[in-house]
Amino acid sequence: MFQIKNNIILNFILLFSIFALISAFFIEYFLGHEPCNLCLIERIPYILSIIIISLIYLLKKYEKIFLIFLSLIFFCAAGISIYHFGIEQGFIEESLVCDLDKKDNMLSKEDLLKKLNEKTVSCKDVTFKVFGLSLATFNTIISFILGVITTKLFLNYEKN
Repeated sequence: MFQIKNNIILNFILLFSIFALISAFFIEYFLGHEPCNLCLIERIPYILSIIIISLIYLLKKYEKIFLIFLSLIFFCAAGISIYHFGIEQGFIEESLVCDLDKKDNMLSKEDLLKKLNEKTVSCKDVTFKVFGLSLATFNTIISFILGVITTKLFLNYEKN
């Protein structure tokens, strides 16, 4: 019974991770909303969860270890999303993560013109909202919930 329930939950997380990535690419490439660097970083946990869940199905005997990794990944994702939300709301100042190309020593005018012509999206600018909430807000909530679910799967693993 537990194994069936466990597989259903892992299938749900796998499908949700795929859906989240497809949605992010749809918003970026079809709707034309450029992501900031933190938005791109927030995709990594979903990619990792797809890989780890696939490994769970391939290497069943390491399932418990993979579950704790999933849990850590989603709690880290929630932390990154909280940080992003804080920047969007002005609670936290933008850091170098938000502008990885930032250089204080650009001296040539060609470099300055090139930089001005580039499309750079600030982490504090919310370019896409759903029901009035930014995607970082949704990602915070969803990542925390997925972290709790995977932690419960890990903690209840021995009961069966």
